[in-house]
Amino acid sequence: MAYRLQRWMLTPGIRTGLRIGVPLGLLAIATALYLADPARREALTGWVADIRSSIEQRPEFRVERMEIEGADAELARDIHQVVAVDFPLSSFDLDLATVRDRIMALDPVKQAVLRIRPGGVLEVSVTERRAVVLWRTVDGLALLDGDGVFIRSVSERAAHPDMPLIAGRGAEKEISEALALTAASRPLDGRLRGFVRIGERRWDVILDRDQRILLPAEQPVRALERVIALDQAEDMLARDVLVADMRLSERPTLRMNARAHDRWVNAKEER
Repeated sequence: MAYRLQRWMLTPGIRTGLRIGVPLGLLAIATALYLADPARREALTGWVADIRSSIEQRPEFRVERMEIEGADAELARDIHQVVAVDFPLSSFDLDLATVRDRIMALDPVKQAVLRIRPGGVLEVSVTERRAVVLWRTVDGLALLDGDGVFIRSVSERAAHPDMPLIAGRGAEKEISEALALTAASRPLDGRLRGFVRIGERRWDVILDRDQRILLPAEQPVRALERVIALDQAEDMLARDVLVADMRLSERPTLRMNARAHDRWVNAKEER
Protein backbone atom coordinates (compact mmCIF):
# COMPACT_ATOMS: atom_id res chain seq x y z
CA MET A 1 0.00 0.00 0.00
CA ALA A 2 2.87 2.34 0.82
CA TYR A 3 4.44 1.61 -2.56
CA ARG A 4 1.17 2.21 -4.40
CA LEU A 5 0.53 5.42 -2.46
CA GLN A 6 4.01 6.64 -3.32
CA ARG A 7 3.51 5.82 -7.01
CA TRP A 8 0.09 7.58 -6.95
CA MET A 9 1.62 10.70 -5.40
CA LEU A 10 4.21 10.77 -8.20
CA THR A 11 1.65 10.84 -11.03
CA PRO A 12 1.62 14.19 -12.95
CA GLY A 13 -2.03 14.94 -12.25
CA ILE A 14 -1.73 14.49 -8.50
CA ARG A 15 1.51 16.48 -8.34
CA THR A 16 -0.09 19.36 -10.30
CA GLY A 17 -3.13 19.27 -8.06
CA LEU A 18 -1.05 19.44 -4.91
CA ARG A 19 1.17 22.21 -6.30
CA ILE A 20 -1.59 24.39 -7.81
CA GLY A 21 -5.03 23.09 -6.83
CA VAL A 22 -4.51 22.97 -3.07
CA PRO A 23 -3.18 26.57 -2.80
CA LEU A 24 -5.98 27.84 -5.03
CA GLY A 25 -8.55 26.00 -2.96
CA LEU A 26 -7.15 27.43 0.27
CA LEU A 27 -7.14 30.91 -1.30
CA ALA A 28 -10.77 30.51 -2.41
CA ILE A 29 -11.80 29.42 1.07
CA ALA A 30 -9.94 32.34 2.65
CA THR A 31 -11.56 34.78 0.18
CA ALA A 32 -15.01 33.40 0.84
CA LEU A 33 -14.51 33.70 4.60
CA TYR A 34 -13.24 37.28 4.17
CA LEU A 35 -16.15 38.34 1.94
CA ALA A 36 -18.72 36.74 4.20
CA ASP A 37 -18.68 39.95 6.22
CA PRO A 38 -20.91 42.62 4.52
CA ALA A 39 -18.73 45.46 5.83
CA ARG A 40 -15.65 43.93 4.21
CA ARG A 41 -17.51 43.46 0.91
CA GLU A 42 -18.62 47.10 0.95
CA ALA A 43 -15.10 48.29 1.72
CA LEU A 44 -13.67 46.19 -1.11
CA THR A 45 -16.29 47.49 -3.58
CA GLY A 46 -15.53 51.07 -2.62
CA TRP A 47 -11.80 50.47 -3.00
CA VAL A 48 -12.28 49.06 -6.51
CA ALA A 49 -14.57 51.97 -7.47
CA ASP A 50 -11.99 54.49 -6.25
CA ILE A 51 -9.26 52.87 -8.30
CA ARG A 52 -11.47 52.81 -11.41
CA SER A 53 -12.51 56.45 -10.92
CA SER A 54 -8.90 57.55 -10.51
CA ILE A 55 -8.01 55.84 -13.80
CA GLU A 56 -11.00 57.16 -15.74
CA GLN A 57 -10.41 60.74 -14.59
CA ARG A 58 -6.81 60.83 -15.74
CA PRO A 59 -6.15 63.66 -18.26
CA GLU A 60 -5.23 61.28 -21.09
CA PHE A 61 -8.73 59.75 -20.96
CA ARG A 62 -10.68 63.04 -20.88
CA VAL A 63 -12.60 64.34 -23.90
CA GLU A 64 -12.62 68.13 -23.93
CA ARG A 65 -14.60 69.04 -27.07
CA MET A 66 -16.24 67.83 -30.27
CA GLU A 67 -15.20 68.76 -33.81
CA ILE A 68 -17.47 68.13 -36.81
CA GLU A 69 -16.14 67.68 -40.33
CA GLY A 70 -18.07 67.44 -43.61
CA ALA A 71 -21.26 69.16 -42.39
CA ASP A 72 -22.63 72.60 -43.20
CA ALA A 73 -23.47 75.07 -40.45
CA GLU A 74 -27.12 74.01 -40.17
CA LEU A 75 -26.32 70.30 -39.93
CA ALA A 76 -23.47 70.94 -37.48
CA ARG A 77 -25.90 72.80 -35.23
CA ASP A 78 -28.34 69.89 -35.39
CA ILE A 79 -25.56 67.43 -34.53
CA HIS A 80 -24.61 69.42 -31.44
CA GLN A 81 -28.24 69.37 -30.34
CA VAL A 82 -28.80 65.62 -30.75
CA VAL A 83 -25.46 64.59 -29.23
CA ALA A 84 -26.32 66.49 -26.04
CA VAL A 85 -23.04 65.72 -24.25
CA ASP A 86 -21.56 68.04 -21.65
CA PHE A 87 -17.83 68.35 -22.19
CA PRO A 88 -15.37 67.68 -20.66
CA LEU A 89 -16.01 64.08 -19.65
CA SER A 90 -14.14 60.79 -19.46
CA SER A 91 -13.94 58.70 -22.60
CA PHE A 92 -15.16 55.78 -20.45
CA ASP A 93 -18.45 57.65 -19.98
CA LEU A 94 -18.85 58.35 -23.70
CA ASP A 95 -20.88 55.73 -25.59
CA LEU A 96 -19.71 56.23 -29.18
CA ALA A 97 -22.25 53.76 -30.59
CA THR A 98 -25.16 55.65 -29.02
CA VAL A 99 -23.80 59.02 -30.18
CA ARG A 100 -23.37 57.70 -33.72
CA ASP A 101 -26.95 56.34 -33.76
CA ARG A 102 -28.25 59.77 -32.76
CA ILE A 103 -26.30 61.44 -35.57
CA MET A 104 -27.33 58.84 -38.17
CA ALA A 105 -30.98 59.47 -37.24
CA LEU A 106 -30.68 62.97 -38.77
CA ASP A 107 -32.15 63.04 -42.28
CA PRO A 108 -29.25 64.88 -44.00
CA VAL A 109 -26.64 62.41 -42.68
CA LYS A 110 -25.71 59.57 -45.01
CA GLN A 111 -22.72 58.29 -43.03
CA ALA A 112 -20.96 59.22 -39.79
CA VAL A 113 -17.62 58.07 -38.39
CA LEU A 114 -16.61 58.89 -34.80
CA ARG A 115 -13.21 58.62 -33.15
CA ILE A 116 -11.40 60.16 -30.22
CA ARG A 117 -8.24 61.96 -31.31
CA PRO A 118 -5.23 62.62 -29.09
CA GLY A 119 -5.71 65.85 -27.22
CA GLY A 120 -9.20 64.98 -26.02
CA VAL A 121 -11.11 65.69 -29.24
CA LEU A 122 -14.19 63.77 -30.33
CA GLU A 123 -14.00 63.90 -34.12
CA VAL A 124 -17.27 63.43 -36.01
CA SER A 125 -16.71 62.93 -39.75
CA VAL A 126 -20.02 63.29 -41.60
CA THR A 127 -20.99 62.46 -45.16
CA GLU A 128 -24.03 64.54 -46.09
CA ARG A 129 -26.71 63.46 -48.50
CA ARG A 130 -26.44 65.51 -51.69
CA ALA A 131 -29.68 67.17 -52.71
CA VAL A 132 -30.53 66.69 -56.40
CA VAL A 133 -34.23 67.63 -56.64
CA LEU A 134 -36.91 69.70 -54.97
CA TRP A 135 -40.05 67.75 -54.11
CA ARG A 136 -43.34 69.63 -53.83
CA THR A 137 -46.06 68.06 -51.70
CA VAL A 138 -49.14 69.29 -49.88
CA ASP A 139 -46.86 69.94 -46.90
CA GLY A 140 -44.50 72.20 -48.83
CA LEU A 141 -41.08 71.84 -50.46
CA ALA A 142 -38.39 69.34 -49.51
CA LEU A 143 -34.91 68.42 -50.73
CA LEU A 144 -34.32 64.81 -51.82
CA ASP A 145 -31.11 62.98 -52.66
CA GLY A 146 -30.57 60.67 -55.62
CA ASP A 147 -32.24 57.78 -53.81
CA GLY A 148 -35.36 59.79 -53.03
CA VAL A 149 -34.43 60.11 -49.35
CA PHE A 150 -35.74 63.18 -47.53
CA ILE A 151 -33.01 65.64 -46.50
CA ARG A 152 -34.75 68.74 -45.19
CA SER A 153 -37.68 71.05 -45.77
CA VAL A 154 -37.30 74.25 -47.80
CA SER A 155 -39.29 77.40 -47.25
CA GLU A 156 -39.33 78.68 -50.84
CA ARG A 157 -38.43 77.70 -54.40
CA ALA A 158 -36.14 80.69 -54.81
CA ALA A 159 -33.69 79.16 -52.33
CA HIS A 160 -32.75 76.56 -54.96
CA PRO A 161 -33.63 78.09 -58.35
CA ASP A 162 -31.40 75.76 -60.41
CA MET A 163 -32.61 72.51 -58.87
CA PRO A 164 -35.23 70.40 -60.73
CA LEU A 165 -38.71 70.52 -59.24
CA ILE A 166 -40.85 67.38 -59.09
CA ALA A 167 -44.38 66.82 -57.83
CA GLY A 168 -47.10 64.22 -57.90
CA ARG A 169 -47.67 60.93 -56.13
CA GLY A 170 -44.73 58.56 -56.53
CA ALA A 171 -42.40 61.22 -57.96
CA GLU A 172 -39.85 60.63 -55.19
CA LYS A 173 -39.49 57.00 -56.36
CA GLU A 174 -38.33 57.96 -59.86
CA ILE A 175 -35.54 60.44 -59.17
CA SER A 176 -33.17 58.96 -61.76
CA GLU A 177 -35.78 59.31 -64.52
CA ALA A 178 -36.53 62.89 -63.45
CA LEU A 179 -32.82 63.73 -63.64
CA ALA A 180 -32.60 62.17 -67.11
CA LEU A 181 -35.54 64.32 -68.25
CA THR A 182 -33.87 67.38 -66.74
CA ALA A 183 -30.72 66.70 -68.74
CA ALA A 184 -32.72 66.20 -71.92
CA SER A 185 -34.61 69.48 -71.42
CA ARG A 186 -31.53 71.73 -71.40
CA PRO A 187 -32.20 73.03 -74.94
CA LEU A 188 -35.43 74.60 -73.66
CA ASP A 189 -33.36 77.61 -72.54
CA GLY A 190 -34.59 77.88 -68.95
CA ARG A 191 -38.28 77.50 -69.77
CA LEU A 192 -38.58 74.35 -67.67
CA ARG A 193 -40.61 74.77 -64.47
CA GLY A 194 -40.79 71.18 -63.27
CA PHE A 195 -42.09 67.64 -63.68
CA VAL A 196 -45.37 66.21 -62.40
CA ARG A 197 -45.83 62.48 -61.88
CA ILE A 198 -49.20 61.35 -63.19
CA GLY A 199 -50.84 58.20 -61.89
CA GLU A 200 -47.49 56.95 -60.56
CA ARG A 201 -46.65 55.80 -64.08
CA ARG A 202 -45.66 58.75 -66.31
CA TRP A 203 -44.50 62.39 -66.33
CA ASP A 204 -45.86 65.74 -67.47
CA VAL A 205 -43.26 68.40 -68.29
CA ILE A 206 -44.33 71.86 -67.12
CA LEU A 207 -43.01 74.88 -69.01
CA ASP A 208 -43.57 78.58 -68.59
CA ARG A 209 -46.61 80.19 -70.29
CA ASP A 210 -48.63 77.29 -68.82
CA GLN A 211 -47.40 74.93 -71.51
CA ARG A 212 -47.33 71.22 -70.77
CA ILE A 213 -45.75 68.22 -72.49
CA LEU A 214 -47.49 64.91 -71.77
CA LEU A 215 -44.92 62.11 -71.89
CA PRO A 216 -45.60 58.39 -72.28
CA ALA A 217 -44.88 55.84 -69.55
CA GLU A 218 -42.32 54.11 -71.77
CA GLN A 219 -39.23 55.93 -73.09
CA PRO A 220 -40.22 59.39 -71.81
CA VAL A 221 -36.76 60.84 -72.49
CA ARG A 222 -36.98 59.88 -76.14
CA ALA A 223 -40.43 61.48 -76.41
CA LEU A 224 -39.17 64.71 -74.84
CA GLU A 225 -36.20 64.81 -77.20
CA ARG A 226 -38.64 64.44 -80.09
CA VAL A 227 -40.63 67.46 -78.90
CA ILE A 228 -37.46 69.49 -78.52
CA ALA A 229 -36.36 68.52 -82.02
CA LEU A 230 -39.73 69.69 -83.41
CA ASP A 231 -39.41 72.93 -81.49
CA GLN A 232 -35.92 73.58 -82.81
CA ALA A 233 -37.07 72.89 -86.37
CA GLU A 234 -40.47 74.62 -86.34
CA ASP A 235 -40.52 76.82 -83.21
CA MET A 236 -43.47 74.74 -82.08
CA LEU A 237 -43.34 75.72 -78.42
CA ALA A 238 -43.03 79.41 -79.31
CA ARG A 239 -46.50 79.32 -80.82
CA ASP A 240 -49.91 79.19 -79.16
CA VAL A 241 -49.53 75.55 -78.11
CA LEU A 242 -51.01 74.70 -74.73
CA VAL A 243 -50.34 70.95 -74.61
CA ALA A 244 -48.06 68.67 -76.60
CA ASP A 245 -49.46 65.18 -76.04
CA MET A 246 -46.81 62.51 -76.75
CA ARG A 247 -48.51 59.64 -74.94
CA LEU A 248 -49.20 57.92 -78.26
CA SER A 249 -45.92 57.93 -80.13
CA GLU A 250 -47.57 57.10 -83.44
CA ARG A 251 -50.07 59.96 -83.05
CA PRO A 252 -48.71 63.00 -81.21
CA THR A 253 -51.34 65.67 -80.57
CA LEU A 254 -51.15 69.43 -80.10
CA ARG A 255 -53.76 71.35 -78.13
CA MET A 256 -53.94 75.08 -78.76
CA ASN A 257 -54.62 77.68 -76.09
CA ALA A 258 -57.88 79.68 -75.84
CA ARG A 259 -56.55 82.66 -77.79
CA ALA A 260 -55.49 80.52 -80.73
CA HIS A 261 -58.80 78.67 -80.62
CA ASP A 262 -60.77 81.92 -80.71
CA ARG A 263 -58.76 83.16 -83.67
CA TRP A 264 -59.35 79.91 -85.49
CA VAL A 265 -63.11 80.15 -84.84
CA ASN A 266 -63.20 83.77 -86.03
CA ALA A 267 -61.27 82.92 -89.15
CA LYS A 268 -63.64 80.06 -89.87
CA GLU A 269 -66.70 82.32 -89.43
CA GLU A 270 -65.23 84.95 -91.77
CA ARG A 271 -65.09 82.39 -94.50
